[in-house]
Amino acid sequence: MFNTSEITNTQDIIDSRDIQERIDELESLMENEDIDEEEKEELHKLQEFKDAADASEWDYGVTFIHEGYFEEYARELAEDIGAISRNEQWPANCIDWEQAADELKIDYTSAEFDGETYYFR
Repeated sequence: MFNTSEITNTQDIIDSRDIQERIDELESLMENEDIDEEEKEELHKLQEFKDAADASEWDYGVTFIHEGYFEEYARELAEDIGAISRNEQWPANCIDWEQAADELKIDYTSAEFDGETYYFR
């Protein structure tokens, strides 16, 4: 049997494979008529999010980044790809990360999850 955690719109990063695993678990509970109202609502919200995202790579893993976390994500990405050093010295400590994140969003698509915006590629 599954035993996955609830997925909510308060998470900074969500992987589509985790969403699918949770959908599968909730659908299994639904088939066995062993699901409560909160779980039914969660299933509905997750299915709506999956439909809204319409990501072709869903089964292989799509990373969804919460809008409120996207600036931090942009900073981490810049560090990971070597665009800036991790030491937070000049000039890295002078970067307008809000603007950098806004420009990075051009390469991303957005989808709504229970009233919150998530970005993905």
